Amino acid sequence: MLTLIWLRGLLGRRGGRLAAAALGITFAVALLAALGSFLEASKATMTQRAIQQVAVDWQVEVQSGANPAAVLAGLRSGSPVAAAMPVGYAATPGLTATHGATTLTTGAGMVLGLPPGYQTKFPGELRYLDGSGNGVLIAQQTAANLHAAVGDLVSIARAGLNPVQVRVSAIIDLPQADSVFQKVGAVAGAQPQAPPDNVLLLPSAQWHQVFDPLAARHPDQVKTQFHVRLAHNLPSDPAVAYTTVTAAASNAEARLAGAGLVGNNLGAALGAAREDALYAQMLFLFLGAPGAVLAGVLTIMIAGSGSDRRRREQALLRARGATARQVLRLAAIEALVAGLAGCIAGLGLAAAIGKVAFGSPSFGAGAATAAVWAVSAAVAGLLIATAAVLIPAWRDQRATTVTGARRVLGRPRRATWMRYGLDFWLLLGSAGVFYATSRTGYQLVLVPEGLPTLSVNYWAFAGPALFWAGAALLCWRVTDLLLSRGRPLLARISKPLAGSLSGTVAASMSRQRRIITRTATLLALAVVFAASTSIFDTTYRAQARVDALLTNGADVTVTESPGAQAPPSTAKAIADVPGVGSVEPLQHRFAYVGADLQDLYGVRPSTVTDATGLQDAYFSGGSARQLISLLAKRPDSILVSAETVRDFQLNPGDLLRLRLQDARSGQLITVPFHYVGIVKEFPTAPRDSFFVANASYVATRTGNSSVGEFLVNTDGTAPPVVASRLRAALGPTVGITDIVTSRRVVASTLTAVDLSGLTKVELSFAVALAVSATALLLMLGFVERRRTFALARVLGAHPRQLGGFVWCEVLVTGVTGAVLGATAGWLLSQMLVKVLTGVFDPPPAHLSVPWAYIGVVAGLAIAGLIIAALTAIRSARRPPLTVLREL
Repeated sequence: MLTLIWLRGLLGRRGGRLAAAALGITFAVALLAALGSFLEASKATMTQRAIQQVAVDWQVEVQSGANPAAVLAGLRSGSPVAAAMPVGYAATPGLTATHGATTLTTGAGMVLGLPPGYQTKFPGELRYLDGSGNGVLIAQQTAANLHAAVGDLVSIARAGLNPVQVRVSAIIDLPQADSVFQKVGAVAGAQPQAPPDNVLLLPSAQWHQVFDPLAARHPDQVKTQFHVRLAHNLPSDPAVAYTTVTAAASNAEARLAGAGLVGNNLGAALGAAREDALYAQMLFLFLGAPGAVLAGVLTIMIAGSGSDRRRREQALLRARGATARQVLRLAAIEALVAGLAGCIAGLGLAAAIGKVAFGSPSFGAGAATAAVWAVSAAVAGLLIATAAVLIPAWRDQRATTVTGARRVLGRPRRATWMRYGLDFWLLLGSAGVFYATSRTGYQLVLVPEGLPTLSVNYWAFAGPALFWAGAALLCWRVTDLLLSRGRPLLARISKPLAGSLSGTVAASMSRQRRIITRTATLLALAVVFAASTSIFDTTYRAQARVDALLTNGADVTVTESPGAQAPPSTAKAIADVPGVGSVEPLQHRFAYVGADLQDLYGVRPSTVTDATGLQDAYFSGGSARQLISLLAKRPDSILVSAETVRDFQLNPGDLLRLRLQDARSGQLITVPFHYVGIVKEFPTAPRDSFFVANASYVATRTGNSSVGEFLVNTDGTAPPVVASRLRAALGPTVGITDIVTSRRVVASTLTAVDLSGLTKVELSFAVALAVSATALLLMLGFVERRRTFALARVLGAHPRQLGGFVWCEVLVTGVTGAVLGATAGWLLSQMLVKVLTGVFDPPPAHLSVPWAYIGVVAGLAIAGLIIAALTAIRSARRPPLTVLREL
């Protein structure tokens, strides 16, 4: 009976406070359930996208002397094979095409034999550019080298045998040439071999007619591979899927007993995806977990705002004979009601967010996975309710007498942690861990070469975690110090709002500093959460664009085939294509430095900086504009990659003699340059060794002004659309890539999933927490002081004077929380970007601040403060005797 009476009283008299506590639990449960489900759905998406990127799952190479039929039977006997087709590989000394009196010959190449139906089974392996059919197919670059078109005859040289002529049926592109021509069985970590420049593809029957005689004489020049597509019944987690596929490949090689080696393309793709999945999990912990903890702290503070009243009520029960077990049972009822209400509302809110933002209440995760996260989030919500209500009741019962609990007045005591400077020690520890884990060579996720396991530097978590705790305590210390020692300053601040009562208002705030400090600290933490998450997200988005520009060069890039002589005037033909905004020519040559052959890029110093996304982080020794301008001031200046500078021990100003091909003589000539700076990365350039020089100087010295690439920026038209128009205008012999397609092909699966899904959820909750931290806690604090306001009215205070008390408190709370939160949020953002540097490629030169979002957060927080103040002022206008009777 006592339980029911108590429950009815809670709902009737304390319903608002219970609802506020349940709201905090709602945020925590919803955030955990939403982020957990989204994380698992993201992992499944990563796995699927990794699978979709692979055209041929396995390339099983038949070893010398082995029977191909036996190898195929061995594959099918124990592996989850969905399709397996034999592909012939044969080396050729060269290909020849004759046009009238002109004969063009290529260097060594490779001729593949494709069985019927290959394009149907492995559709991502070939892309038709001109022509169609299953006849003789010629690769785009080979067609450009031979000036071959559909219908032309091409002669295939064979070692020790007469050449054979074939007629071209189509020009194609090989999007995954690196994997098609990989060295199967290469040792892990070995330098990958480049695909051949000259490739021809024949129908399988025709290939056997041409190369079976060669196989009899030179078996080392002919080989057979089985291209295999597996049944993709794989686990949703990329790491587990990687382990499954790798184990299947090892099992297949064991069963083949040396007759075949497996090139595991699918395993390689899943290996990259598992690293990205682990980074996604890190993002969940670094960015999402603090929000759930903050929601739990909000609940505890909401419950704690009525701790004095609850303590007095429990003391009254004990004075009237209630046992300790009965008191704890009543506290457990309060915790259970708030916890259950919060859990139900939280799970409903998470499902609603998933349905609206992602089209699925489970965020795309499977039913079982979503259920696990829902149960986990509900358990966390009940634990928060227990920590907020039941544990304080148990502690008060053991540590407080009935008389002490009923005492209303008392002086706030200084916390023990403040006397020992715990906040400073936590921040010092955070700085130490951050320094130790972010030094040169640091990696959050480490993938040991050749090993199936990944390792995580979990020390990296300690830095942000210690910073969170230290920043929270420091905000508490600073606010408490302002309210306890800064009464003169508070009085001056309050003067415009409180007038002659400014001294009294300052004294009142100092007396109530525990309530104000609690609210200001939580507001600061909410600002930290909103600022750090939004800044990280905006920086990530900006850097993803930079990464795409670094890979593709511009919105659309037109690449001439090697050996083609495209004059700079070609830029005009490109500029005339609808949708093209600007065109920047870029020379691409090859130069010898010593015996080392490296890429050389000739640029126009006056325009290249604005034409593509050159970042200061790409250069060393100056900004992008400073170093590029040196190429204009002194035309023989050259920027050298960091690896080349290290290998050849160069110093600024050194004379560097490069050997380039002269267009007039066809011979290599020596061209002098002066080394003026380091370029670490450059659009479309390789990651290791290359040069950047003045295009006019290179053209003058070599007698060749031809352009290797054209960087095309659109006028707002979608890059794939412009790329399609350029292909129609320029023909199939040039390579055309657009930034959208390139990003989809080369980007990691983490980028493909996109951080926006994670941050959509987090930023929404950040706004809700900021409003709740301000409005709810202030409002509850004012409710707790209804007795104070009523007594002031009895003593003659006017509602306008009481309004001065309220507005001054709101001002101090808002300004203190905003300033401290913004400062800590900026520092935490710097730390997160540095600790999670593996997510960025290349690392950002500076943070990107989403001012619009921060403005929305600030506006809603201010609105919450105003609503809380107006509610308190309205309550203060009520007749004082009515308020005192209710209390």
